[in-house]
Amino acid sequence: MKTGSCLCGGVAFEMRGPLKAITACHCTQCRKQTGNYWASTTSADADLHFIRKDTLAWYRASDTAQRGFCKACGSTLFWKADGRDTTSICAGSIDGETGLKLEGHIFCDNAGDYYEIAGGDYRLGQW
Repeated sequence: MKTGSCLCGGVAFEMRGPLKAITACHCTQCRKQTGNYWASTTSADADLHFIRKDTLAWYRASDTAQRGFCKACGSTLFWKADGRDTTSICAGSIDGETGLKLEGHIFCDNAGDYYEIAGGDYRLGQW
């Protein structure tokens, strides 16, 4: 089991099942929301349990997904596609070592011109 939280602790959660390898998303929305690219793992919704969610808010980012964040400290935490039984979790919100590795990258054509894409074995297709 792994735990995670936002910066202020208003949102805290446990991931009680296996987590997917880290994917880096370079799409424009992820870069605007995080200030860089988004690195996340994925958990089955049945394995994601909230300890605290007093400050959790959701933003409808597109016609197909929403983004979860802390409305007190502004921490970016989740990305949830409509109709899926999984939630992407910001890798940086996980407490301690994750034991996960960067698998690859998506939306590479949208990457910022101020960094080079590195890490992972390959560039994944679009989400």
